[in-house]
Amino acid sequence: MILSSSSSSSIGLKASHSSFSFSSSASAFNALNNSNGLSFVRYPKRNVVVFDSKEGSKKSTSEIVFEPFEEVKKELLLVPTVPQASLARQKYTDQSEAAINEQINVEYNVSYVYHAMYAYFDRDNVALKGFAKFFKDSSEEERQHAEKLMQYQNKRGGKVRLQSMLMPWSEFDHSEKGDALYAMELALSLEKLNNEKLLNLHTIGNENNDVHLVDFVESEFLTEQVEAIKKISEYVAQLRRVGRGHGVWNLDQMLLQDAVGA
Repeated sequence: MILSSSSSSSIGLKASHSSFSFSSSASAFNALNNSNGLSFVRYPKRNVVVFDSKEGSKKSTSEIVFEPFEEVKKELLLVPTVPQASLARQKYTDQSEAAINEQINVEYNVSYVYHAMYAYFDRDNVALKGFAKFFKDSSEEERQHAEKLMQYQNKRGGKVRLQSMLMPWSEFDHSEKGDALYAMELALSLEKLNNEKLLNLHTIGNENNDVHLVDFVESEFLTEQVEAIKKISEYVAQLRRVGRGHGVWNLDQMLLQDAVGA
């Protein structure tokens, strides 16, 4: 049935004369439907905004749980105005900032030692090219870790403060173990030490309720660190098995084919 404007007006008149409203009882509502041959579709209740013509204001039928323009006022007060202060910094404590800078220094120091190992095994009178390649790749990887931490520091609104580094050893030969085994044992110890430092950084993030810092350490470093410890442990075990003879050269050739460091 098509409802014309005249018929709709008549319905409206009938409703007004009989004091009918859509909030009346269900029986009256159904009676009107049947008398006019109309069918109505019921829709689920929705939150609507009611305009009060007397007060000239609007009221919501549901309780407001978030008022952005009111709640943002306190955040606006926290936005720094001095040019030296970071605009991006939020819930990033001084302790977390200092811990990141300390870990940057750790990564650079480990990279420095690995670079010294690379230079040693690349000598013409040592000539273990596989070990040289392994430690060179490891040095570059640790430096990449330091740069990743520096990027994170800047992202959180901290300041990168590079610290001094000690000069590494230049000789890695050992009278009993030999240079290959001694260097690998040293590398294993450095990786475990680095892992301890990362766990300390993770603890500081937890203590300061810094969820993002905790997630950053877990997703970017911890798994990779455990895998590096496992791999170098296997190299140490193999070198202990083969001794200082021809087996060292065989492992050196294997490392030469492997493009991934610690």
